[in-house]
Amino acid sequence: MTQDARDQAHATSPLPENQDDHHKVGNEDLAAAFLRDTEVVEEALEDGKKIRRKGIYLLPNLFTTSALFSGFFAVVAGINGEFTSAAVAIFIAMVLDGLDGRVARMTNTQSAFGAEYDSLADMISFGMAPALVAFTWILQDIGKTGWVVAFLYVACAALRLARFNVQIGSVDKKWFIGLPSPSAAALVAASVWTFHSFDADAFGFKLLMLVVVAAAGILMVSNIRYYSFKDLDFKKPVPFVVLLAVVLGFVMISVEPSVMLLLLFGAYVLSGPIYAVMRKAKPQS
Repeated sequence: MTQDARDQAHATSPLPENQDDHHKVGNEDLAAAFLRDTEVVEEALEDGKKIRRKGIYLLPNLFTTSALFSGFFAVVAGINGEFTSAAVAIFIAMVLDGLDGRVARMTNTQSAFGAEYDSLADMISFGMAPALVAFTWILQDIGKTGWVVAFLYVACAALRLARFNVQIGSVDKKWFIGLPSPSAAALVAASVWTFHSFDADAFGFKLLMLVVVAAAGILMVSNIRYYSFKDLDFKKPVPFVVLLAVVLGFVMISVEPSVMLLLLFGAYVLSGPIYAVMRKAKPQS
């Protein structure tokens, strides 16, 4: 090929306008490939038809992520010896956990991904966090028995969540089978908050916390039924005295939050065994 032919071929061959455009195209390809490879795809039923849906719903998962953050914060606070902050963080996680499901139902954004994500977040916030906070505060002083009981609670929380996931749709929504993990976590957190506030570090309180943590774990995997409050209709009108009772409840909790929350969730935890005994004692018709 002559020099003139080579110069003509070089002049007619397509070249990028500049090097930045070439890198831009390459970066766009990498970003598109990353989004494609990390996309969440799940099957869902809509109007009786099975469809494949890409992506996740942001709003309910933001509440779940916030609950997960609160649970992780409780773990960090417990390690740093800030037990009051850890207990409060567990209660905040409990509120956020109650909101994510309601928001999903209200906005029709339920998904299998959201359900699994919520369950994993609950394991941190209501399984690992309460056990670790109780252990770092007082159970570690008991030695091997302390960490064994803490592990018992974590294992029971995992089993409780797994059983709840497989029983969805097959049990009466009016009742929980076993103590719900948020209520068990609330009992442990309120106990730590209350006893730590009163500098209760005597051996008797150590044994009491041992019993509380162990009992909360065992009740989670029991077959004792607990009222779920899911059949309450907040859209219907109620007597004025109900609103007055709610206001008085908030006032009482604000006076001594740790003690009142301990009494409240302690009563709920005891309601299950009491109701079970009453059912057994009731004569069969």
